Amino acid sequence: MTSSPFATLSTPAGPVPSQAPSWNRQRASQMPSHRYAAPHDRVEVPLTERAWPTRRLTAAPLWVPVDLRDGNQALAEPMDPARKRRFFELMIAMGYKEIEVGYPSASQTDFDFVRLIADTDLAPADVTIVVFTAARRDLIERTVASIAGIRNPVVIHVYTATAPTWRDVVLGRSRDELRELILTAGADVLDLAGDLPRVRFEFSPEVFNLTEPDYVLDVCDAMTTLWDATPERPVILNLPATVEIATPNVYADQIEYMHRNLERRDGVILSVHPHNDRGTGIACAELAVLAGAQRVEGCIFGNGERTGNVDIATLALNLHAQGVDPMIDFSDIDEIRRTVEYCNGIEVHARHPYVGDLVHTAFSGTHQDAIRKGFAEHRARAAADGVDERDQAWRVPYLPIDPADIGRSYDAVIRVNSQSGKGGMAYLLETGYGIELPRRLQIDFARKVQERTDAGGDELSAADLWQVFEAGYLTTSPQAPALVGYQVDQSITELTLRTGSGTATFRTDGLGPVEALTAALAQAGSRVEVLSLHQTSVGGGTDSDALTLIEYRTAGAGEISWAAGRARSVLEASFAAVLRAADVGR
Repeated sequence: MTSSPFATLSTPAGPVPSQAPSWNRQRASQMPSHRYAAPHDRVEVPLTERAWPTRRLTAAPLWVPVDLRDGNQALAEPMDPARKRRFFELMIAMGYKEIEVGYPSASQTDFDFVRLIADTDLAPADVTIVVFTAARRDLIERTVASIAGIRNPVVIHVYTATAPTWRDVVLGRSRDELRELILTAGADVLDLAGDLPRVRFEFSPEVFNLTEPDYVLDVCDAMTTLWDATPERPVILNLPATVEIATPNVYADQIEYMHRNLERRDGVILSVHPHNDRGTGIACAELAVLAGAQRVEGCIFGNGERTGNVDIATLALNLHAQGVDPMIDFSDIDEIRRTVEYCNGIEVHARHPYVGDLVHTAFSGTHQDAIRKGFAEHRARAAADGVDERDQAWRVPYLPIDPADIGRSYDAVIRVNSQSGKGGMAYLLETGYGIELPRRLQIDFARKVQERTDAGGDELSAADLWQVFEAGYLTTSPQAPALVGYQVDQSITELTLRTGSGTATFRTDGLGPVEALTAALAQAGSRVEVLSLHQTSVGGGTDSDALTLIEYRTAGAGEISWAAGRARSVLEASFAAVLRAADVGR
Protein backbone atom coordinates (compact mmCIF):
# COMPACT_ATOMS: atom_id res chain seq x y z
CA MET A 1 0.00 0.00 0.00
CA THR A 2 1.17 3.53 -0.75
CA SER A 3 1.35 5.68 2.36
CA SER A 4 0.54 9.01 0.77
CA PRO A 5 -1.95 9.98 -1.92
CA PHE A 6 0.61 12.35 -3.38
CA ALA A 7 3.81 10.35 -3.08
CA THR A 8 6.71 11.73 -5.08
CA LEU A 9 7.87 9.78 -8.07
CA SER A 10 10.80 7.58 -7.24
CA THR A 11 13.63 5.78 -8.98
CA PRO A 12 15.81 2.88 -7.79
CA ALA A 13 18.15 5.51 -6.39
CA GLY A 14 15.42 7.23 -4.34
CA PRO A 15 13.00 10.15 -4.68
CA VAL A 16 13.31 12.60 -7.50
CA PRO A 17 15.21 15.65 -6.17
CA SER A 18 13.49 19.02 -5.99
CA GLN A 19 16.01 20.40 -8.44
CA ALA A 20 16.86 18.81 -11.78
CA PRO A 21 20.01 16.65 -11.75
CA SER A 22 23.08 17.81 -13.62
CA TRP A 23 22.19 15.81 -16.72
CA ASN A 24 18.83 17.59 -16.88
CA ARG A 25 19.76 21.24 -16.50
CA GLN A 26 17.37 22.74 -19.00
CA ARG A 27 16.67 26.38 -19.66
CA ALA A 28 13.51 27.58 -17.90
CA SER A 29 10.63 28.18 -20.29
CA GLN A 30 8.94 31.55 -20.71
CA MET A 31 5.56 30.06 -19.74
CA PRO A 32 3.91 31.42 -16.55
CA SER A 33 3.50 28.00 -14.89
CA HIS A 34 3.43 29.62 -11.43
CA ARG A 35 -0.17 30.74 -12.08
CA TYR A 36 -1.53 27.21 -11.69
CA ALA A 37 -2.00 25.38 -8.41
CA ALA A 38 -0.87 21.81 -8.00
CA PRO A 39 -3.84 19.41 -7.73
CA HIS A 40 -3.15 18.50 -4.11
CA ASP A 41 -3.35 22.19 -3.25
CA ARG A 42 -6.92 22.19 -4.58
CA VAL A 43 -8.32 18.85 -3.37
CA GLU A 44 -6.69 16.88 -0.57
CA VAL A 45 -7.98 13.30 -0.61
CA PRO A 46 -8.20 11.92 2.95
CA LEU A 47 -6.97 8.49 1.91
CA THR A 48 -3.90 6.99 3.57
CA GLU A 49 -4.18 3.50 2.10
CA ARG A 50 -5.50 2.42 -1.26
CA ALA A 51 -6.37 -0.91 -2.86
CA TRP A 52 -6.57 0.10 -6.52
CA PRO A 53 -2.80 -0.24 -7.31
CA THR A 54 -2.88 -3.99 -6.65
CA ARG A 55 -6.16 -4.79 -8.42
CA ARG A 56 -6.56 -6.10 -11.96
CA LEU A 57 -9.25 -5.50 -14.57
CA THR A 58 -11.06 -8.81 -14.92
CA ALA A 59 -14.53 -7.81 -16.19
CA ALA A 60 -16.05 -5.02 -18.24
CA PRO A 61 -17.94 -2.24 -16.43
CA LEU A 62 -21.33 -1.08 -17.68
CA TRP A 63 -20.59 1.13 -20.69
CA VAL A 64 -22.89 4.13 -21.21
CA PRO A 65 -22.32 6.04 -24.47
CA VAL A 66 -23.24 9.72 -24.20
CA ASP A 67 -22.60 10.59 -27.86
CA LEU A 68 -26.22 11.60 -28.39
CA ARG A 69 -26.14 14.10 -25.51
CA ASP A 70 -22.68 15.16 -24.38
CA GLY A 71 -21.01 14.38 -27.69
CA ASN A 72 -23.82 15.97 -29.68
CA GLN A 73 -23.53 19.23 -27.71
CA ALA A 74 -19.86 19.40 -28.71
CA LEU A 75 -20.55 19.38 -32.45
CA ALA A 76 -20.33 22.53 -34.57
CA GLU A 77 -23.42 21.19 -36.34
CA PRO A 78 -25.50 19.08 -33.91
CA MET A 79 -27.05 15.92 -35.30
CA ASP A 80 -30.34 16.15 -37.13
CA PRO A 81 -33.02 13.53 -36.34
CA ALA A 82 -31.87 11.19 -39.12
CA ARG A 83 -28.25 11.15 -37.99
CA LYS A 84 -29.29 10.83 -34.36
CA ARG A 85 -31.41 7.80 -35.18
CA ARG A 86 -28.64 6.21 -37.23
CA PHE A 87 -26.18 6.66 -34.34
CA PHE A 88 -28.69 5.18 -31.88
CA GLU A 89 -29.26 2.16 -34.13
CA LEU A 90 -25.49 1.64 -34.32
CA MET A 91 -25.25 1.58 -30.52
CA ILE A 92 -28.07 -0.95 -30.34
CA ALA A 93 -26.36 -3.16 -32.93
CA MET A 94 -23.08 -2.99 -30.98
CA GLY A 95 -24.83 -4.27 -27.87
CA TYR A 96 -25.00 -1.27 -25.54
CA LYS A 97 -27.62 -1.85 -22.84
CA GLU A 98 -27.76 1.68 -21.41
CA ILE A 99 -27.66 4.76 -23.65
CA GLU A 100 -27.92 8.44 -22.79
CA VAL A 101 -30.11 9.72 -25.61
CA GLY A 102 -30.35 13.45 -25.02
CA TYR A 103 -31.16 16.56 -23.06
CA PRO A 104 -34.91 16.82 -23.79
CA SER A 105 -35.40 20.10 -21.92
CA ALA A 106 -32.61 21.78 -23.90
CA SER A 107 -33.78 21.30 -27.49
CA GLN A 108 -36.85 20.27 -29.43
CA THR A 109 -34.76 17.80 -31.43
CA ASP A 110 -33.75 15.96 -28.26
CA PHE A 111 -37.29 16.03 -26.89
CA ASP A 112 -38.68 14.66 -30.15
CA PHE A 113 -36.07 11.91 -30.25
CA VAL A 114 -37.02 10.71 -26.78
CA ARG A 115 -40.67 10.74 -27.89
CA LEU A 116 -39.69 8.68 -30.95
CA ILE A 117 -38.24 6.03 -28.64
CA ALA A 118 -41.34 6.18 -26.43
CA ASP A 119 -43.77 5.85 -29.33
CA THR A 120 -41.98 3.17 -31.39
CA ASP A 121 -40.06 -0.07 -31.01
CA LEU A 122 -36.77 1.63 -31.88
CA ALA A 123 -35.19 0.56 -28.57
CA PRO A 124 -35.23 -3.13 -27.58
CA ALA A 125 -37.01 -3.78 -24.31
CA ASP A 126 -33.79 -4.58 -22.42
CA VAL A 127 -32.10 -1.26 -23.26
CA THR A 128 -32.17 1.43 -20.56
CA ILE A 129 -32.76 4.98 -21.82
CA VAL A 130 -31.01 7.83 -19.96
CA VAL A 131 -32.32 11.42 -20.15
CA PHE A 132 -30.36 14.36 -18.80
CA THR A 133 -31.50 17.51 -17.01
CA ALA A 134 -30.17 20.37 -14.97
CA ALA A 135 -31.37 20.72 -11.36
CA ARG A 136 -34.33 23.02 -12.04
CA ARG A 137 -37.98 22.09 -11.63
CA ASP A 138 -39.24 23.40 -14.98
CA LEU A 139 -36.47 21.50 -16.80
CA ILE A 140 -37.19 18.38 -14.78
CA GLU A 141 -40.89 18.65 -15.68
CA ARG A 142 -40.03 18.87 -19.39
CA THR A 143 -37.72 15.85 -19.03
CA VAL A 144 -40.38 13.76 -17.32
CA ALA A 145 -42.87 14.74 -20.02
CA SER A 146 -40.51 13.43 -22.69
CA ILE A 147 -40.52 9.89 -21.26
CA ALA A 148 -44.31 9.62 -20.77
CA GLY A 149 -45.53 6.17 -21.80
CA ILE A 150 -42.07 4.80 -22.57
CA ARG A 151 -41.82 1.03 -22.23
CA ASN A 152 -38.08 0.86 -21.65
CA PRO A 153 -36.32 1.20 -18.32
CA VAL A 154 -35.41 4.86 -17.83
CA VAL A 155 -32.78 6.76 -15.84
CA ILE A 156 -33.42 10.45 -15.10
CA HIS A 157 -29.98 12.02 -14.79
CA VAL A 158 -29.75 15.26 -12.76
CA TYR A 159 -26.59 17.31 -12.50
CA THR A 160 -25.24 20.39 -10.72
CA ALA A 161 -21.71 21.71 -10.56
CA THR A 162 -20.28 21.48 -7.04
CA ALA A 163 -16.64 22.65 -7.18
CA PRO A 164 -15.63 25.87 -5.34
CA THR A 165 -14.83 27.86 -8.48
CA TRP A 166 -18.20 26.95 -10.00
CA ARG A 167 -20.03 27.72 -6.74
CA ASP A 168 -18.35 31.11 -6.48
CA VAL A 169 -18.08 32.22 -10.11
CA VAL A 170 -20.99 30.52 -11.88
CA LEU A 171 -23.69 29.79 -9.32
CA GLY A 172 -23.01 32.36 -6.63
CA ARG A 173 -23.94 29.92 -3.83
CA SER A 174 -22.34 28.82 -0.61
CA ARG A 175 -21.85 25.15 0.21
CA ASP A 176 -25.06 25.05 2.24
CA GLU A 177 -27.07 26.96 -0.35
CA LEU A 178 -25.94 24.66 -3.13
CA ARG A 179 -26.70 21.57 -1.06
CA GLU A 180 -30.24 22.87 -0.56
CA LEU A 181 -30.61 23.54 -4.31
CA ILE A 182 -29.49 19.99 -5.13
CA LEU A 183 -31.83 18.38 -2.60
CA THR A 184 -34.71 20.49 -3.84
CA ALA A 185 -34.09 19.24 -7.35
CA GLY A 186 -33.89 15.70 -6.02
CA ALA A 187 -37.24 16.17 -4.32
CA ASP A 188 -38.71 17.53 -7.56
CA VAL A 189 -37.54 14.42 -9.43
CA LEU A 190 -39.08 12.24 -6.74
CA ASP A 191 -42.32 14.19 -6.83
CA LEU A 192 -42.64 14.10 -10.62
CA ALA A 193 -41.28 10.63 -11.40
CA GLY A 194 -41.01 8.69 -8.15
CA ASP A 195 -44.12 6.63 -8.88
CA LEU A 196 -43.29 5.87 -12.52
CA PRO A 197 -42.56 2.18 -13.15
CA ARG A 198 -39.04 1.16 -14.21
CA VAL A 199 -37.62 4.65 -13.62
CA ARG A 200 -34.42 5.13 -11.63
CA PHE A 201 -32.39 8.22 -10.77
CA GLU A 202 -28.85 9.41 -11.37
CA PHE A 203 -27.01 12.34 -9.83
CA SER A 204 -23.80 13.94 -11.09
CA PRO A 205 -21.91 16.42 -8.94
CA GLU A 206 -20.35 18.08 -11.97
CA VAL A 207 -16.63 18.84 -11.58
CA PHE A 208 -16.53 16.19 -8.86
CA ASN A 209 -12.76 15.93 -9.20
CA LEU A 210 -12.36 19.60 -8.14
CA THR A 211 -14.86 19.39 -5.28
CA GLU A 212 -13.90 18.97 -1.62
CA PRO A 213 -14.23 15.24 -0.80
CA ASP A 214 -16.15 15.80 2.44
CA TYR A 215 -18.65 18.06 0.70
CA VAL A 216 -19.33 15.85 -2.30
CA LEU A 217 -19.65 12.81 -0.03
CA ASP A 218 -22.22 14.62 2.11
CA VAL A 219 -24.26 15.76 -0.90
CA CYS A 220 -24.21 12.30 -2.51
CA ASP A 221 -25.27 10.60 0.73
CA ALA A 222 -28.09 13.11 1.11
CA MET A 223 -29.34 12.31 -2.40
CA THR A 224 -29.25 8.52 -1.93
CA THR A 225 -31.14 8.94 1.33
CA LEU A 226 -33.73 11.19 -0.31
CA TRP A 227 -34.16 8.74 -3.20
CA ASP A 228 -34.08 5.73 -0.85
CA ALA A 229 -31.33 3.90 -2.76
CA THR A 230 -31.61 0.13 -2.37
CA PRO A 231 -30.14 -2.89 -4.19
CA GLU A 232 -33.58 -3.39 -5.74
CA ARG A 233 -33.80 0.20 -7.00
CA PRO A 234 -30.21 1.48 -7.04
CA VAL A 235 -29.24 5.10 -7.54
CA ILE A 236 -26.44 5.96 -9.95
CA LEU A 237 -23.87 8.35 -8.53
CA ASN A 238 -21.84 9.61 -11.44
CA LEU A 239 -18.55 11.31 -10.51
CA PRO A 240 -17.20 13.33 -13.43
CA ALA A 241 -13.66 14.47 -14.03
CA THR A 242 -15.28 17.34 -15.92
CA VAL A 243 -11.98 19.17 -16.38
CA GLU A 244 -8.86 17.04 -15.92
CA ILE A 245 -6.39 18.75 -13.61
CA ALA A 246 -4.34 15.97 -12.01
CA THR A 247 -2.54 12.75 -12.72
CA PRO A 248 -4.84 9.71 -13.01
CA ASN A 249 -3.81 8.29 -9.63
CA VAL A 250 -5.43 11.29 -7.92
CA TYR A 251 -8.76 10.57 -9.62
CA ALA A 252 -8.42 6.92 -8.60
CA ASP A 253 -7.90 8.01 -4.98
CA GLN A 254 -11.00 10.21 -5.16
CA ILE A 255 -13.09 7.34 -6.52
CA GLU A 256 -11.78 4.88 -3.94
CA TYR A 257 -12.51 7.38 -1.15
CA MET A 258 -16.14 7.59 -2.31
CA HIS A 259 -16.36 3.83 -2.84
CA ARG A 260 -15.21 3.18 0.72
CA ASN A 261 -17.21 5.88 2.49
CA LEU A 262 -20.56 6.17 0.71
CA GLU A 263 -23.61 5.26 2.73
CA ARG A 264 -26.02 2.76 1.14
CA ARG A 265 -23.12 1.50 -0.96
CA ASP A 266 -25.02 -1.65 -1.94
CA GLY A 267 -27.79 0.58 -3.30
CA VAL A 268 -25.40 2.70 -5.39
CA ILE A 269 -24.04 2.11 -8.89
CA LEU A 270 -20.79 4.08 -8.82
CA SER A 271 -20.19 5.69 -12.21
CA VAL A 272 -17.42 7.84 -13.71
CA HIS A 273 -17.39 10.35 -16.55
CA PRO A 274 -13.78 11.33 -17.36
CA HIS A 275 -12.87 14.06 -19.79
CA ASN A 276 -9.53 14.24 -21.57
CA ASP A 277 -8.10 17.71 -20.93
CA ARG A 278 -4.71 16.31 -19.90
CA GLY A 279 -4.83 13.48 -22.44
CA THR A 280 -5.19 10.90 -19.66
CA GLY A 281 -8.92 10.17 -19.80
CA ILE A 282 -8.32 6.50 -20.63
CA ALA A 283 -5.99 6.05 -17.67
CA CYS A 284 -8.40 7.88 -15.36
CA ALA A 285 -11.26 5.57 -16.35
CA GLU A 286 -9.23 2.38 -16.01
CA LEU A 287 -7.85 3.35 -12.61
CA ALA A 288 -11.31 4.48 -11.51
CA VAL A 289 -12.70 1.02 -12.27
CA LEU A 290 -9.85 -0.50 -10.26
CA ALA A 291 -10.83 1.90 -7.46
CA GLY A 292 -14.45 0.74 -7.34
CA ALA A 293 -16.34 2.31 -10.25
CA GLN A 294 -18.90 0.00 -11.87
CA ARG A 295 -20.08 2.13 -14.78
CA VAL A 296 -18.28 4.35 -17.32
CA GLU A 297 -19.83 7.15 -19.36
CA GLY A 298 -18.04 8.32 -22.48
CA CYS A 299 -18.22 8.66 -26.25
CA ILE A 300 -17.46 5.83 -28.64
CA PHE A 301 -14.40 7.50 -30.17
CA GLY A 302 -13.90 10.20 -27.55
CA ASN A 303 -15.89 13.11 -28.97
CA GLY A 304 -16.96 15.81 -26.52
CA GLU A 305 -16.31 19.36 -25.40
CA ARG A 306 -12.73 20.62 -25.55
CA THR A 307 -10.48 17.54 -25.80
CA GLY A 308 -13.46 15.23 -25.50
CA ASN A 309 -14.98 12.64 -23.22
CA VAL A 310 -13.20 9.39 -22.50
CA ASP A 311 -13.04 7.07 -25.52
CA ILE A 312 -15.07 4.01 -24.55
CA ALA A 313 -14.11 2.12 -27.72
CA THR A 314 -10.46 2.27 -26.69
CA LEU A 315 -11.36 1.29 -23.13
CA ALA A 316 -13.35 -1.71 -24.36
CA LEU A 317 -10.68 -2.87 -26.79
CA ASN A 318 -8.00 -2.44 -24.14
CA LEU A 319 -9.90 -5.07 -22.17
CA HIS A 320 -10.14 -7.28 -25.25
CA ALA A 321 -6.36 -7.03 -25.66
CA GLN A 322 -5.99 -8.30 -22.07
CA GLY A 323 -8.21 -11.33 -22.64
CA VAL A 324 -11.31 -9.77 -21.05
CA ASP A 325 -14.61 -9.79 -22.96
CA PRO A 326 -15.57 -6.10 -23.46
CA MET A 327 -19.26 -7.10 -23.81
CA ILE A 328 -19.60 -4.81 -26.84
CA ASP A 329 -19.21 -5.91 -30.48
CA PHE A 330 -16.38 -4.21 -32.36
CA SER A 331 -15.99 -6.97 -34.97
CA ASP A 332 -16.64 -4.50 -37.84
CA ILE A 333 -14.82 -1.45 -36.58
CA ASP A 334 -14.60 0.22 -39.99
CA GLU A 335 -18.40 0.26 -40.32
CA ILE A 336 -18.62 1.69 -36.79
CA ARG A 337 -16.11 4.37 -37.71
CA ARG A 338 -17.91 5.28 -40.93
CA THR A 339 -21.18 5.69 -39.07
CA VAL A 340 -19.66 7.78 -36.28
CA GLU A 341 -17.83 9.98 -38.78
CA TYR A 342 -21.05 10.51 -40.75
CA CYS A 343 -23.10 11.35 -37.66
CA ASN A 344 -20.49 13.60 -36.03
CA GLY A 345 -19.04 15.16 -39.15
CA ILE A 346 -15.61 14.59 -37.59
CA GLU A 347 -12.96 12.37 -39.16
CA VAL A 348 -11.31 9.79 -36.92
CA HIS A 349 -7.56 10.36 -36.82
CA ALA A 350 -5.36 7.89 -38.72
CA ARG A 351 -3.43 7.12 -35.50
CA HIS A 352 -6.48 6.81 -33.25
CA PRO A 353 -6.09 3.65 -31.12
CA TYR A 354 -7.51 0.52 -32.75
CA VAL A 355 -9.73 2.27 -35.31
CA GLY A 356 -7.30 4.61 -37.13
CA ASP A 357 -6.31 3.70 -40.68
CA LEU A 358 -2.64 3.32 -39.72
CA VAL A 359 -2.75 1.75 -36.26
CA HIS A 360 -2.06 -1.76 -37.55
CA THR A 361 0.41 -0.57 -40.16
CA ALA A 362 4.19 -0.76 -40.03
CA PHE A 363 6.47 1.30 -42.27
CA SER A 364 9.63 0.80 -40.21
CA GLY A 365 11.90 -1.98 -41.41
CA THR A 366 12.54 -3.44 -37.96
CA HIS A 367 8.82 -3.49 -37.18
CA GLN A 368 8.01 -5.06 -40.52
CA ASP A 369 10.57 -7.79 -40.09
CA ALA A 370 9.27 -8.65 -36.62
CA ILE A 371 5.63 -8.69 -37.78
CA ARG A 372 6.42 -10.87 -40.78
CA LYS A 373 8.25 -13.37 -38.58
CA GLY A 374 5.44 -13.17 -36.03
CA PHE A 375 2.83 -14.09 -38.62
CA ALA A 376 4.92 -17.02 -39.80
CA GLU A 377 5.44 -18.25 -36.24
CA HIS A 378 1.73 -17.85 -35.49
CA ARG A 379 0.79 -19.99 -38.49
CA ALA A 380 3.37 -22.61 -37.55
CA ARG A 381 2.12 -22.83 -33.94
CA ALA A 382 -1.48 -23.17 -35.11
CA ALA A 383 -0.53 -25.96 -37.51
CA ALA A 384 1.52 -27.75 -34.85
CA ASP A 385 -1.35 -27.53 -32.36
CA GLY A 386 -3.91 -28.57 -34.96
CA VAL A 387 -6.12 -25.53 -34.40
CA ASP A 388 -7.49 -22.75 -36.59
CA GLU A 389 -5.27 -19.67 -36.67
CA ARG A 390 -8.14 -17.58 -35.24
CA ASP A 391 -8.18 -19.81 -32.15
CA GLN A 392 -4.44 -19.76 -31.57
CA ALA A 393 -3.03 -17.56 -28.79
CA TRP A 394 -1.92 -14.24 -30.29
CA ARG A 395 1.68 -13.10 -29.88
CA VAL A 396 2.68 -11.21 -33.00
CA PRO A 397 5.19 -8.42 -32.29
CA TYR A 398 3.93 -4.84 -32.53
CA LEU A 399 0.29 -5.91 -32.96
CA PRO A 400 -1.44 -5.99 -29.56
CA ILE A 401 -4.53 -7.59 -31.11
CA ASP A 402 -5.20 -9.54 -34.30
CA PRO A 403 -6.58 -6.98 -36.80
CA ALA A 404 -9.03 -9.66 -37.95
CA ASP A 405 -10.75 -9.46 -34.54
CA ILE A 406 -12.14 -6.06 -35.50
CA GLY A 407 -12.81 -6.84 -39.14
CA ARG A 408 -9.52 -5.62 -40.57
CA SER A 409 -7.63 -7.54 -43.26
CA TYR A 410 -3.86 -7.94 -43.26
CA ASP A 411 -3.50 -6.01 -46.51
CA ALA A 412 -2.37 -2.78 -44.83
CA VAL A 413 -0.37 -4.28 -41.96
CA ILE A 414 2.90 -3.65 -43.77
CA ARG A 415 3.38 -0.70 -46.09
CA VAL A 416 6.55 0.49 -47.75
CA ASN A 417 8.15 3.91 -47.80
CA SER A 418 11.71 5.21 -47.52
CA GLN A 419 11.93 3.99 -43.90
CA SER A 420 10.99 0.42 -44.72
CA GLY A 421 13.20 -2.63 -44.72
CA LYS A 422 13.63 -5.77 -46.76
CA GLY A 423 11.20 -7.78 -44.67
CA GLY A 424 8.31 -5.44 -45.35
CA MET A 425 8.97 -5.34 -49.06
CA ALA A 426 9.18 -9.12 -49.22
CA TYR A 427 5.98 -9.41 -47.19
CA LEU A 428 4.03 -7.22 -49.61
CA LEU A 429 5.26 -9.17 -52.62
CA GLU A 430 4.37 -12.42 -50.90
CA THR A 431 0.87 -11.32 -49.84
CA GLY A 432 0.16 -9.41 -53.06
CA TYR A 433 1.68 -11.77 -55.61
CA GLY A 434 2.54 -14.98 -53.80
CA ILE A 435 6.26 -14.51 -54.41
CA GLU A 436 8.68 -15.78 -51.76
CA LEU A 437 12.07 -14.09 -52.00
CA PRO A 438 15.26 -15.68 -50.63
CA ARG A 439 16.86 -13.61 -47.91
CA ARG A 440 19.84 -12.51 -50.01
CA LEU A 441 17.49 -11.40 -52.78
CA GLN A 442 15.46 -9.47 -50.20
CA ILE A 443 18.60 -7.48 -49.38
CA ASP A 444 19.34 -6.79 -53.05
CA PHE A 445 15.71 -5.87 -53.77
CA ALA A 446 15.57 -3.52 -50.76
CA ARG A 447 18.38 -1.46 -52.28
CA LYS A 448 16.44 -1.03 -55.52
CA VAL A 449 13.28 -0.05 -53.63
CA GLN A 450 15.26 2.39 -51.50
CA GLU A 451 16.52 4.12 -54.63
CA ARG A 452 12.93 4.49 -55.82
CA THR A 453 11.55 5.81 -52.53
CA ASP A 454 14.49 8.16 -51.99
CA ALA A 455 13.94 9.63 -55.43
CA GLY A 456 10.17 10.00 -55.12
CA GLY A 457 9.56 10.12 -51.38
CA ASP A 458 6.22 8.40 -51.82
CA GLU A 459 4.74 5.28 -50.31
CA LEU A 460 4.87 2.15 -52.48
CA SER A 461 2.05 -0.34 -52.87
CA ALA A 462 2.47 -4.02 -53.70
CA ALA A 463 1.84 -3.12 -57.35
CA ASP A 464 4.57 -0.47 -57.21
CA LEU A 465 6.97 -3.00 -55.70
CA TRP A 466 6.14 -5.45 -58.44
CA GLN A 467 7.03 -2.78 -61.02
CA VAL A 468 10.39 -2.26 -59.30
CA PHE A 469 10.92 -6.02 -59.26
CA GLU A 470 10.08 -6.40 -62.96
CA ALA A 471 12.42 -3.56 -63.93
CA GLY A 472 15.22 -4.84 -61.71
CA TYR A 473 15.10 -8.58 -62.42
CA LEU A 474 12.75 -9.55 -65.25
CA THR A 475 12.98 -6.99 -68.05
CA THR A 476 15.42 -7.68 -70.87
CA SER A 477 16.76 -5.42 -73.61
CA PRO A 478 16.00 -5.89 -77.33
CA GLN A 479 19.58 -7.11 -77.79
CA ALA A 480 19.28 -9.83 -75.15
CA PRO A 481 20.16 -13.42 -76.11
CA ALA A 482 16.96 -15.30 -77.03
CA LEU A 483 16.05 -18.94 -76.98
CA VAL A 484 14.55 -19.71 -80.38
CA GLY A 485 13.77 -23.34 -79.57
CA TYR A 486 14.75 -26.24 -77.36
CA GLN A 487 14.32 -29.96 -76.96
CA VAL A 488 15.07 -32.03 -73.87
CA ASP A 489 15.26 -35.81 -74.26
CA GLN A 490 16.49 -37.54 -71.12
CA SER A 491 20.16 -36.49 -70.77
CA ILE A 492 20.33 -34.75 -74.15
CA THR A 493 19.45 -31.08 -74.46
CA GLU A 494 19.33 -29.24 -77.76
CA LEU A 495 19.08 -25.45 -77.73
CA THR A 496 18.83 -22.92 -80.55
CA LEU A 497 20.09 -19.49 -79.46
CA ARG A 498 19.94 -16.13 -81.18
CA THR A 499 22.68 -13.76 -80.06
CA GLY A 500 24.34 -10.68 -81.48
CA SER A 501 26.52 -12.86 -83.71
CA GLY A 502 23.61 -14.80 -85.18
CA THR A 503 21.62 -17.97 -84.55
CA ALA A 504 23.22 -21.27 -83.60
CA THR A 505 22.17 -24.67 -82.27
CA PHE A 506 23.94 -26.31 -79.35
CA ARG A 507 23.67 -29.94 -78.26
CA THR A 508 24.82 -31.28 -74.87
CA ASP A 509 24.76 -34.72 -73.31
CA GLY A 510 24.81 -35.35 -69.57
CA LEU A 511 24.04 -31.80 -68.49
CA GLY A 512 20.84 -30.51 -66.99
CA PRO A 513 18.83 -28.06 -69.11
CA VAL A 514 20.00 -24.99 -67.15
CA GLU A 515 23.64 -26.11 -67.25
CA ALA A 516 23.20 -26.79 -70.98
CA LEU A 517 21.99 -23.21 -71.50
CA THR A 518 24.91 -21.67 -69.57
CA ALA A 519 27.31 -23.82 -71.60
CA ALA A 520 25.68 -22.68 -74.85
CA LEU A 521 25.87 -19.04 -73.76
CA ALA A 522 29.53 -19.47 -72.86
CA GLN A 523 30.22 -20.80 -76.38
CA ALA A 524 28.40 -17.73 -77.72
CA GLY A 525 30.57 -15.44 -75.63
CA SER A 526 28.34 -14.78 -72.59
CA ARG A 527 29.56 -16.52 -69.45
CA VAL A 528 27.02 -16.83 -66.59
CA GLU A 529 27.81 -18.78 -63.42
CA VAL A 530 24.60 -19.76 -61.62
CA LEU A 531 25.30 -19.81 -57.87
CA SER A 532 21.80 -20.67 -56.62
CA LEU A 533 18.37 -21.22 -58.09
CA HIS A 534 15.02 -20.74 -56.35
CA GLN A 535 11.55 -21.58 -57.56
CA THR A 536 8.39 -19.72 -56.63
CA SER A 537 5.28 -18.57 -58.45
CA VAL A 538 3.33 -15.45 -59.31
CA GLY A 539 -0.24 -15.59 -58.03
CA GLY A 540 -1.94 -18.78 -56.94
CA GLY A 541 -3.99 -21.67 -58.24
CA THR A 542 -3.90 -23.24 -61.67
CA ASP A 543 -3.45 -19.89 -63.43
CA SER A 544 -0.20 -19.02 -61.68
CA ASP A 545 3.06 -18.53 -63.57
CA ALA A 546 6.33 -20.11 -62.53
CA LEU A 547 8.99 -17.67 -61.35
CA THR A 548 12.63 -18.69 -61.20
CA LEU A 549 15.09 -16.60 -59.20
CA ILE A 550 18.80 -17.10 -59.80
CA GLU A 551 21.81 -15.77 -57.99
CA TYR A 552 24.65 -15.50 -60.50
CA ARG A 553 28.05 -14.11 -61.36
CA THR A 554 29.19 -13.17 -64.87
CA ALA A 555 32.65 -13.80 -66.29
CA GLY A 556 35.32 -11.41 -65.12
CA ALA A 557 33.05 -9.76 -62.55
CA GLY A 558 33.32 -10.45 -58.84
CA GLU A 559 29.91 -8.91 -58.09
CA ILE A 560 27.05 -11.27 -57.45
CA SER A 561 23.66 -10.34 -58.93
CA TRP A 562 20.12 -11.66 -59.23
CA ALA A 563 17.85 -12.27 -62.18
CA ALA A 564 14.38 -13.71 -62.61
CA GLY A 565 12.42 -15.46 -65.29
CA ARG A 566 8.65 -15.86 -65.62
CA ALA A 567 6.86 -18.41 -67.78
CA ARG A 568 4.07 -20.97 -67.70
CA SER A 569 6.53 -23.80 -67.04
CA VAL A 570 9.29 -24.03 -64.46
CA LEU A 571 11.86 -24.97 -67.13
CA GLU A 572 11.07 -22.03 -69.38
CA ALA A 573 11.08 -19.68 -66.38
CA SER A 574 14.56 -20.98 -65.51
CA PHE A 575 15.76 -20.46 -69.08
CA ALA A 576 14.36 -16.89 -69.00
CA ALA A 577 16.20 -16.10 -65.77
CA VAL A 578 19.55 -17.26 -67.19
CA LEU A 579 18.99 -15.27 -70.39
CA ARG A 580 18.19 -12.17 -68.31
CA ALA A 581 21.49 -12.67 -66.44
CA ALA A 582 23.36 -13.00 -69.71
CA ASP A 583 21.72 -9.80 -71.00
CA VAL A 584 22.75 -7.81 -67.93
CA GLY A 585 26.28 -9.25 -68.01
CA ARG A 586 26.95 -8.41 -71.65
